[in-house]
Amino acid sequence: MPRPRKSLINLADTPYYHCVSRCVRRAFLCGEDIQTGKSFEHRRQWVEDRLLFLADVFCVDVCAYAVMSNHTHVVLRINKDKADSLSVNEVIRRWHKLYKGMLIARRFVNPAECDSLSEAETETVKSLAEVYRSRLFDISWFMRLLNEYIARQANKEDDCTGHFWEGRFKSQALMDEASLAACMAYVDLNPVRACLSKTPEASAHTSIQKRIQAAKYHQQPRTLLHFTGNTKDNMSDGLPFRMEDYLGLIEQTGRYFHPKKRGKIEDAVSPILTGIGLADTDWNKLVCGIETEFKTSVSIEKLMSQRRQNLKYNSA
Repeated sequence: MPRPRKSLINLADTPYYHCVSRCVRRAFLCGEDIQTGKSFEHRRQWVEDRLLFLADVFCVDVCAYAVMSNHTHVVLRINKDKADSLSVNEVIRRWHKLYKGMLIARRFVNPAECDSLSEAETETVKSLAEVYRSRLFDISWFMRLLNEYIARQANKEDDCTGHFWEGRFKSQALMDEASLAACMAYVDLNPVRACLSKTPEASAHTSIQKRIQAAKYHQQPRTLLHFTGNTKDNMSDGLPFRMEDYLGLIEQTGRYFHPKKRGKIEDAVSPILTGIGLADTDWNKLVCGIETEFKTSVSIEKLMSQRRQNLKYNSA
């Protein structure tokens, strides 16, 4: 039986989550319908634009994403500290980028009218802002405003009504640095594994393409959560890896998973794998099992537990 969303997303456990949304039946998010020959490739840009727009409004950071033909992958970080630091005025202005909002709230952020509000009206606006604030770091609201927008656009273009997505998005909690790196690599390499592109840098509408393009100029994309280094002290400020190490890990993992190349991963081990204490075989199992072996959460502990159970079973 599915667990309630509120029990799957818990900031006390982790701020990082992997979210997947899939189209219903034969609905096309992107790609080309081989039966009709109709192309839906332009919809990839819809998703990418909307995703990055929402990331700019919400206090939710995008770590990785990939827009596939009938589903989307996103790895998100909830930034509650950022939401808590926003003023009432900033909270309302952000929310009004998404919705028109109540008249009283629009008056509050209008310099020409804010002084005319009574004390009771001001308190009402402040209470309303706290509701908005809680939504600005809520993944459910983030994914809702992403998926509803795309569904309306697609249904309008297809001249139809009804469900576009097969249900609410699937979410997985990423419990440690290893699961975060593995899930980001899994998402970034989705087009390569699906034979949609030969290399990560050629994978259109993915976070890895944006990161590689920016890296050529020794920069990081403004719209994505930055890599800040290897120390855990930086967890609150950005991704706990160096960008060059992550790009090397993607290259290494991509060679292993590439469908046309059966060679093993090179002997040189990525600094990320060394830092999180995973051997190549463990890393491969972790990445391979993101959607098949793990359900609501991903962690090294679960991987090791499965290994112990297998050893116990094989020795019995």
